[in-house]
Amino acid sequence: MFALAHAVVAHWWEEALHWEREEIWPRRLHRLAGGDAGARFVWWRITGRDAAIYPEVVTVAQMLLEPATAEAAWQASGAMHARMRRADDALCRQVGERVGRAWLGPLLAHDRPSPLHSWTGAVVRARRGRSPEGWRNDPWFVEREQQPATMAGGLRVLAAEARAGGSGTRWLAAVPAEQRSRITQLTEEACEQLAGVRGGHSGTTADVARSLLERLSRSADLVDQVVLETAAAAVAAGVALEDVAAWSRLPVRELAELLEGLRH
Repeated sequence: MFALAHAVVAHWWEEALHWEREEIWPRRLHRLAGGDAGARFVWWRITGRDAAIYPEVVTVAQMLLEPATAEAAWQASGAMHARMRRADDALCRQVGERVGRAWLGPLLAHDRPSPLHSWTGAVVRARRGRSPEGWRNDPWFVEREQQPATMAGGLRVLAAEARAGGSGTRWLAAVPAEQRSRITQLTEEACEQLAGVRGGHSGTTADVARSLLERLSRSADLVDQVVLETAAAAVAAGVALEDVAAWSRLPVRELAELLEGLRH
């Protein structure tokens, strides 16, 4: 249980660099660093993480053990009638309030995949009687890819990033959750449009052509948006514009102009 709570909050810690309203952890981290982390801020974020997040880990652990929390997860999921989580998700709102960040709820509602989302999924599946066999039936199990990085691992990554520059940063740490979610959503929409092209060859020539071309054009527009969003994320994370342009198959100048237009 405590391992899950630690994974939940450590995940937030990585996302918190993009939380404009976060004030608690920066102050706490600077105190741990003796007043000011200064030029070693990233090093202190790695070595001081567990001490800085400990109060929130305890709070989340207590919450996850409360029956009311499981009930909130159940209701937020739509109970027996599944629905997409909304920005006003009651569970996420309660979690944000309990850790002293009332503004955090909507961010958690859109933050997936995450250890908290995996826990709520296991709880809901159990209540619906749809739990598969194995570890996925255990709400307290932390998937390997969601386990927090160790201090040693974080320091190794930091050293590798120093040698590689912007290209060595970690995607999950460098790109805000909202932007990652937008890229995923656009990609899924493009795939849905392309899936509709299969088998749509019956009818008059005009009807089939119109249907295919509309879907293909819509897919192309969505793919263009995904390319631009991904390129923007990579450049913002420090990857060289020339490299991103080459991978996008766009002239450097054209990509620079498109990214400038995206910012405005």
